[in-house]
Amino acid sequence: MSPVSDQQPRRLLLVHAHPDDESIVTGATMARYAAEGARVTLVTCTLGEGGEVIPAELAHLTADRDDTLGEHRIGELAAAMRELGVEDFRFLGGPGRYRDSGMMGVAENDAPGCFWRAGVDEAAGHLVAVVREVRPQVLVTYDEQGGYGHPDHIQAHRVALRAYELAADPAYRPELGAAWRIAKVYYARMPRSVIERGLREAAEKAAFPGVARVSDVPGVVPDETVTTVLDGTAYAGAKAAAMRAHVTQITVDGEFFALSNDLGQPLLATEYFELVRGGLGPDRPETDLFAGVEG
Repeated sequence: MSPVSDQQPRRLLLVHAHPDDESIVTGATMARYAAEGARVTLVTCTLGEGGEVIPAELAHLTADRDDTLGEHRIGELAAAMRELGVEDFRFLGGPGRYRDSGMMGVAENDAPGCFWRAGVDEAAGHLVAVVREVRPQVLVTYDEQGGYGHPDHIQAHRVALRAYELAADPAYRPELGAAWRIAKVYYARMPRSVIERGLREAAEKAAFPGVARVSDVPGVVPDETVTTVLDGTAYAGAKAAAMRAHVTQITVDGEFFALSNDLGQPLLATEYFELVRGGLGPDRPETDLFAGVEG
């Protein structure tokens, strides 16, 4: 395997389930590292064809009408990446290879071609090709519950962790490139105290009909689970602009936002992670996903 040296540019790979997840969960982190000169690569696993649509004038895009939401969301993702300064963004296996599976328990979970029903090793092979091309030192994805139980988020976790294993195995599909070991793997997290405080502020200040519950927010964990805190306050504007680009999915109002349920949440520029593979850097908590990798 090719070694990582401190002369090599930093390379960050993020694996998300649908367009908009990246901006909501890791937008400030992506903008920060892109601005600092790191190579940021986003792999999105579906087009988000099953999403609801907020603007009435775009309601015809939904799966039960024109079924063109996925194509539309490709454009939204491209616009969001321009706001974050990210040039390398891809769909797993190519656009439309895997279809949005819908929320857990719906008929779409069994639809042919949905991501939830994809073979993990088959899907991971597409991601291995990206890993061996880009050679990231850091991978960010969801935990085993996908943050909040969505089938596509759970499957994204499975595929990302399997690709992490397979990409490092020289015997696995050498035609995809030389084996590469990712140094650090993180789950995106949300400290309970942070989201509870943010939701209290949303209840007082946000101009939405209601406020989300803690259970509506992905990746909420006890504060002590968080190992790494990324200060993205300098990129709060970029994150908000990226979220606005996902116009079918998100309404942004100042320091708050809502999804199609119209329930307010805080728009946070500090983002949180849990290291699950690799070694922690010297700080507690870490303040850099690459801590301990370089130098």
